[in-house]
Amino acid sequence: MQENKLILSEKTSRKITPDMVGLFFEDINFAADGGLYAELIENRSFEAVKSKGESHNYVLKEDNLYAWNSIDGKDENLEISFNEPVSQNNPHYLRFTAEKDGEGFANKAYDGISLKKGAKYKLSFYAREVKYPEGKLIASIVKDGKTFAKAEIAFNNGKNPPKEWMDTIHVVCDTHEWQKYEAVLKAEADVQGAKFQIQLSKAGSVEFDLISLMPEDAVAGIFRKDLFDALKDLHPAFLRFPGGCIVEGTSIMRRYQWKNTVGALKDRKIMTNLWALQGGNTIAEWEMQDCHYMQSYGIGFYEYFLLCELLSSKKRACKPLPILNIGVACQFRSYEVVPVDSEEFQQYVQDALDLIEFANGAVSTKWGKLRAEMGHPESFNLEMIGIGNEQWESGAVDLAPRYLAFEKAIHEKYPEIKTIGTAGPFIKNEMHAQAWDFYHKQGKSNKKIAFAVDEHYYVAPQWLYDNVALYDDYPRDIAVFAGEYAAHDDNLSNSIEGAVAEAAMMTGMERNGDVVKLASYAPLFNRIGHSQWTPDMIWFDADKVVLTPTYYVQKMFSDYSGVEALELNGQEKVLRENKLYISAVKAADGKKIVKIANAGDEAQTLALFDEKNNALKCSAEIASLAAKSGKAKKVVPTDAVDTSAGNKVLKGSIMSNLEVCQKRAPEEAAFKTEKISLSGAVSIPAKAFVVISF
Repeated sequence: MQENKLILSEKTSRKITPDMVGLFFEDINFAADGGLYAELIENRSFEAVKSKGESHNYVLKEDNLYAWNSIDGKDENLEISFNEPVSQNNPHYLRFTAEKDGEGFANKAYDGISLKKGAKYKLSFYAREVKYPEGKLIASIVKDGKTFAKAEIAFNNGKNPPKEWMDTIHVVCDTHEWQKYEAVLKAEADVQGAKFQIQLSKAGSVEFDLISLMPEDAVAGIFRKDLFDALKDLHPAFLRFPGGCIVEGTSIMRRYQWKNTVGALKDRKIMTNLWALQGGNTIAEWEMQDCHYMQSYGIGFYEYFLLCELLSSKKRACKPLPILNIGVACQFRSYEVVPVDSEEFQQYVQDALDLIEFANGAVSTKWGKLRAEMGHPESFNLEMIGIGNEQWESGAVDLAPRYLAFEKAIHEKYPEIKTIGTAGPFIKNEMHAQAWDFYHKQGKSNKKIAFAVDEHYYVAPQWLYDNVALYDDYPRDIAVFAGEYAAHDDNLSNSIEGAVAEAAMMTGMERNGDVVKLASYAPLFNRIGHSQWTPDMIWFDADKVVLTPTYYVQKMFSDYSGVEALELNGQEKVLRENKLYISAVKAADGKKIVKIANAGDEAQTLALFDEKNNALKCSAEIASLAAKSGKAKKVVPTDAVDTSAGNKVLKGSIMSNLEVCQKRAPEEAAFKTEKISLSGAVSIPAKAFVVISF
């Protein structure tokens, strides 16, 4: 066993932020709809669109009945209409005609609904009578002919007596208006893969829209509880949202517009999802499995701000960090831009100012009033805002004047807001260097030019090991935001190897915590069987959550944060020669914390000494992450993985999403914390990450 030595100084080298570790959320891999957004009904407003093609060459086709069908096989009894809808922003709705008593329609609900016995689920929908003078509506959750939850809803027939003058000419006029209905379904037993259905107890015709089924335990009535709890347990310092490439869109028209995501749910204009098309790292097909992937905006900008509040704790506040479109469609997918000197571009800038007003403005302001009407009269305390996502200077995109226009307008009206720049999609290349050169030069005359610059890198584990010292020599005039990063092994899987490499890189970030102010792994979520991109921090399906090795690395850095880096005097360089990557910090409570990533194939010992070369002997807490079954890879059991066959590597570039999950399933990790009596040395298993606090 390799033996190593570390002398811990009482001297500190740099002040660091204890708020470095945060979250990045983008609606990819069904992260929002079908994920964190607790809604169980798919295509609830009948606005589905089928997306086919490549990100720069695609066809969009309305497919309003996607996810819906007649339970009696009479799909001709389901019709889509848009005459006097609930909302003009989402004009389509369903007209259902039951030819016989008890006929109805069903929703497949993503991969099927999972119920827990005794749990309650809140149903709501809009309905309007066409011809249904008597009868009830019956909502239920069914599978294989068995009913697991049921509610009967009295239907309010909207018939009014005709006026007298109409009687003379034998005309009968009925007044049929949309009305909202609500009910609660209680699960009688556990079930997975069930369908939701509505039946008419009598023959007749009724129109429906915005059909919703939410678990009663959804946090704030919005967020799926088990996924929310996984985020809460990370104690994130910030949340970067809503993307990512989604901010930019495949075209200017299909970009993310925050104003479309606030206000009443019925009025939030549903949008296709960029990730319904090619462009991820999992599938290359003209028509993808999830070609109906949509954004309902059930989680919109109000909910993102609210989520930050809910994720805040006594340990630290979770600060919102929205990212703005700067008049550029995704540069990977389009050359489309809005000219900087145009009136249209000025609207983008105004949208940024309006967003700050929505987040922080008094209730007497236009957008502050809307926030209050939505239920939050208090300010959301927005401090930071990101200007652009992954843009770079090119023949098509003039990044510098765009950034300057936003920065000037924001700081003229809101000088307290910290603006964050972008340095493109890659690191250590010409476009990255050019971006940094711009910010540094501008910063000489404008100290507020950028609080931080957003860097992205999806790289092999070895790259992270090789670049642990990346930030040692960065200038300190402008901070770094590692806004998207991840280790990508050969299989693009969530492996122990990748997580240990990420931990190694994060020791370098922490040692340079005076310049690396923010860091967020990406992407956050992956619904099993619906991948557009791997690896991801948290995998899940309809009823379970899989926490990956990467998740535990993030948790360890968050739980054991420091406020000052301890002077290492070059010892970290010596230890790197033995594939040990370390940081040592002083916590706010005065404790010392040492983090060690062992990239080696053998266990190693690290002997700890004080400045007087005395072996450290004291009570300590140790947290450790390692492979669950030694060196052999063992994948987490999921519905997509045959664990008896191991982690089978599949050939070919075109795979179904289930095959993707089989190949790239997370490796099982052993994570534990325990109290120990430190006797001068600790053992670091092979391919492991260990934190010692004393």
